[in-house]
Amino acid sequence: MKRIIAALLLAAFGLCASEARAAADPADVAVIIKATDSDFWQYVLVGARNYAKEFPDKVSITTYGPRSEADIDRQVTILEDVISTKPDAIVISSTSSDATVPALEDAKEQGIVVVTIDNRVNTDRVDSLLATNNLAAGELAAKTFVDLLKAKGVQPSGKVGIISAMAGVQVLTDRDDGFVNGVKKYAPGIQLLGPRFCDNDIVRALNNAIDMYTANPDLLGFFADNNHTGDGVARAIAELNLSDKLIGIAFDSDPEEIQAVRDGALKALVLQDPYGMGYYGVDSALKKLAGQDIPAYVDTGVTIVTRENMDHPDILGLLDPMTRAVD
Repeated sequence: MKRIIAALLLAAFGLCASEARAAADPADVAVIIKATDSDFWQYVLVGARNYAKEFPDKVSITTYGPRSEADIDRQVTILEDVISTKPDAIVISSTSSDATVPALEDAKEQGIVVVTIDNRVNTDRVDSLLATNNLAAGELAAKTFVDLLKAKGVQPSGKVGIISAMAGVQVLTDRDDGFVNGVKKYAPGIQLLGPRFCDNDIVRALNNAIDMYTANPDLLGFFADNNHTGDGVARAIAELNLSDKLIGIAFDSDPEEIQAVRDGALKALVLQDPYGMGYYGVDSALKKLAGQDIPAYVDTGVTIVTRENMDHPDILGLLDPMTRAVD
């Protein structure tokens, strides 16, 4: 209805698209995340909600998501249900690059703006993607791992285990491939083990890491490709009392990962910008609704965080976006 009103205003009074949008009610934007059980996705929602609180006259958001990233079918159902309510725009992080494509293409056919965040979907029928370059980020993780080895005086040769949240998820595949490529580039003497998959379950990630170390006591450390695998690896290193021996490096942040860096169970985190994905994902949707051109792809960047820099003011808001939540 709001789109119809805006179109009538534009036709009747010659208003530009942005003026028509301003004259209409706030845009209805649905934000769909991969999972509600992960702090990373809560950080995305903080960004989206902050935008709505900052511009209440421009946008009203509703948020959705399955409990677990492993429940891809549930996310598809949520998306289909959202489309049936005919929002003005959808901002979505699709767990699968393929499963949501038919519904997203249907949304576009109905005139709904579609902005994807975090993960690329296999269709060009979306308006924009805001995401990390995960291949480059994985390579940066490998360089950081090698640099940490050298800082300890350890030669970069031996074995490193990869613990992955899920098989067949493109962002995770890209991170793992980037790490593999980086190890080949910066330390070709390192032998990589895995990936071992855990269906995004922290306890399974913990057990996978312990099993991998038990079978390979000469292991140098682990690479974990999201926050749940990072939590599992950190627990494994702590339980084995190997913080001084093993290097753990993981993607993203949550309270457990942050504490693990402070305690030394993890030596570094590769931080994305989930807050920015939520905030600028909504902003991009509104710009498109206003008739503005928006880029097909925006690289949201990564930052390496260690115990040495984690308390820097510029890092704190990335490390824990909950501190940026607006009441």
